[in-house]
Amino acid sequence: MYIVAVMIVAVIVVAVFLSVGYVKSPPNTATIISGPGKQPRVLIGKAGFKIPFLERADRMGIGQIDIDIETEDYIPTKDFINIQVDAIAQVAVDTSPKNIEIAMRNFLNKSSDDVRNTITKSLQGNLREIIGTMELKDICQNKAEFSEQVKSNAKEDIAQLGICILSFNVQNIKDKDGLINDLGIDNREQISKSASIAKAYASKEVAIEQAKANNESNIEKIKTDTEIAERENALAIKKAALKLSEDTARAKADAAYKIQEEASRKEIEVQAQEANIARREKEIELQEKEAAVAEKKLDAEVRKKAEADKYAEMQKADAELYKRQKEAEAKLFEQEKDAAAIEARGQAEARAIQLKGEAEAKAMNLKAEAMKKYGDAAITEMIVKILPDMAKAIAEPISSIDKVTVIGGDSNGVSDMAGNVPAVLTKVMESMKETTGVDLKGIIEANSKEAKTDRNITIHGLERNDISETVEQELETK
Repeated sequence: MYIVAVMIVAVIVVAVFLSVGYVKSPPNTATIISGPGKQPRVLIGKAGFKIPFLERADRMGIGQIDIDIETEDYIPTKDFINIQVDAIAQVAVDTSPKNIEIAMRNFLNKSSDDVRNTITKSLQGNLREIIGTMELKDICQNKAEFSEQVKSNAKEDIAQLGICILSFNVQNIKDKDGLINDLGIDNREQISKSASIAKAYASKEVAIEQAKANNESNIEKIKTDTEIAERENALAIKKAALKLSEDTARAKADAAYKIQEEASRKEIEVQAQEANIARREKEIELQEKEAAVAEKKLDAEVRKKAEADKYAEMQKADAELYKRQKEAEAKLFEQEKDAAAIEARGQAEARAIQLKGEAEAKAMNLKAEAMKKYGDAAITEMIVKILPDMAKAIAEPISSIDKVTVIGGDSNGVSDMAGNVPAVLTKVMESMKETTGVDLKGIIEANSKEAKTDRNITIHGLERNDISETVEQELETK
């Protein structure tokens, strides 16, 4: 456990040691590690390691520095003209091993402004020196040469600071008395004069050369026109000959073309006819095959449909048969139930009819025995009972008459009408006697008081035995 703790502490110490001692330097910065060693180590765009508490790391910028250089007052040139010069320089720390040590001694831990001020003073001194060695005209006309002389003159002085000059450019030059402007005017006048003379000589030369050119041009034009006319004439003759040859060749070609066209047309017609015949044969063959295919397809469809219809009809017939069987069974069951009900109802009705018949027969037998017992009196009683009903039936049509108008005859028309009822009743009895042989009038007279005293009265109609037989037959029927 103690060993593990020691190892952990050791790892922590090593990690802290490495994190504190590890140094990284960007490309535009020089990191100088100094300590017990004789020479400091310089890191530019890479990483390194320093010993904590024994070595230190300092940083110095090595990137480009822009310096604006302007003379503070007017500086006399070689020709004693006071001027001011405005220039700009780009400088940087020289990273060669020898010069970077010089730069470290001069600018380490200094700001960019301190570096810029030091270099500016040195460049201003060199600028003054070069201005004093050149005339104003040379400075104005040869700014590049002037800038190069300043750069070359200041190079050694700046190198002693550990700095190198990247570029030096003159921006502006001005004098105190405006001589630069006058020099420009003089130059402009000289240039203008030279330009005017040159222009006049040029115009003269242009006119002379123009005349020569026009003359030569005219001669050349005539010569050229003649040559052109000759060439055009020759061309026309050549064209005519060529056209004649062309027309002849075209006529021959047209004739040959027409002959060839006619032959080709005939050949095409023959081939077209043969192609049509072949096409028709193919069409006929195709139609035959299509007809055969259609026939087979139709036969298959008809057969399939027939089989399907047959199967459907069979299924339908089976279903209908099954339905009819079930309906017949149901109907038979219903009929059996109805028959059983009818049989039971018939037996009940028959039993009721039997009992009713027996009761009626018994009543008829009793009635017949009573009629035998009472004899003619019973018959007379029956006839007397039905006479009012007969008279009512005869008189009922007369009772429905609302109004009767008697035309002609005596004053007894209404009474005669009412007396028609007995007359009609008498005629009914007579008609009954003629049709059935039953003499109701005779039966009534035979049972009257006179008939009982006069034994010679004969009753025409049914005898007692006939009446008894009739009653017995009625009982048997019931």
